[in-house]
Amino acid sequence: MVLALKHGDRLDIALPAARWMAQKSAPLVCPDTLIVPVPLHWRRLVQRRYNQAAVLGQKLALNLDLPFLPDALHRLRPTQMQKDMNREQRFENQKAAISANPRATGQIRGRPVLIVDDVMTTGATLSACTEACLAANARAVNVIVLARVARPE
Repeated sequence: MVLALKHGDRLDIALPAARWMAQKSAPLVCPDTLIVPVPLHWRRLVQRRYNQAAVLGQKLALNLDLPFLPDALHRLRPTQMQKDMNREQRFENQKAAISANPRATGQIRGRPVLIVDDVMTTGATLSACTEACLAANARAVNVIVLARVARPE
């Protein structure tokens, strides 16, 4: 299901997935929580035509009646596909790859942030996003994902 959303243009999956994510994320949010998707580098966005994390984040924000800031975070550089990387390689791949959008820091500052992504494997990407939000002085950062990959390492 997640692969169909991510690579198969199955955007119809996003709405029911976001409903489920809204139920599960309820304990993580408060009225001023900002919903922020994991960003794609512009080259990958051109290849895929959409950011699946942003699609999920938008639907989640609508379900929770919370503000959505799709460009809060930026990919500073393209990163390698992480499919065949181990934990250490994934964290190295994400190092200095994501930052807060300078135009969004005022909206992030002092607010709780809920980062949205489709899949978590090691947490390297979510960790980089969390660091970027904390560097922009977010009050707190939580994450929600549609799926968790369990890989023996």
